[in-house]
Amino acid sequence: MTSSKKKIFILMGNPDSDSRTGHLADAYELGALEAGHEVRRQNVGEMHFDPILHKGYKVIQELEPDLKAFQENVRWADHLVVLYPNWWSTMPALLKGLIDRAWLPGFAFRFHKTDTWWDGLLKGRSARIIILANTNPWAAWFMFGEFTNELARATLAFSGIRPISINVFTPSEKVSETKWKKWVQMVQEMGKFAR
Repeated sequence: MTSSKKKIFILMGNPDSDSRTGHLADAYELGALEAGHEVRRQNVGEMHFDPILHKGYKVIQELEPDLKAFQENVRWADHLVVLYPNWWSTMPALLKGLIDRAWLPGFAFRFHKTDTWWDGLLKGRSARIIILANTNPWAAWFMFGEFTNELARATLAFSGIRPISINVFTPSEKVSETKWKKWVQMVQEMGKFAR
């Protein structure tokens, strides 16, 4: 058990909570709670919001209550955990829609008025990204490029969140029962130590 208690926000990014992604989120949450960390969790498939930016960023749409709760959970947390399946070398559309709608200027970052730089407004937080993929990550990288970049660097790090750790579990659909149990145990240990 760790002596340093943290506030952990878990975002389960698979629209289907009854999935391997959901089960790994359960394992992380269980480990964190057993170690005495404070935990908040949202499952993207149970959130109610319009994931479409109908006017791009020309008009900021009013945030639904679940998006406001998401922003509050991110502000509250010391450590963010985002879990999702790799679909077509990216995250599920609903998770991307959540980021498009809620990861806004004034909340996550602020552009300078006098130059092209920006300030990350979420400094002081760490993150872990857990991705389930059915393709070998080296083969996917060779054929399609880096598939963790958009969330790790272009979203979280852009907003000042560091360090960011990434785990890719593969092959997620063809994994043996023995290996699956090892993955679950590994993720539960991550939760215990808020890593």
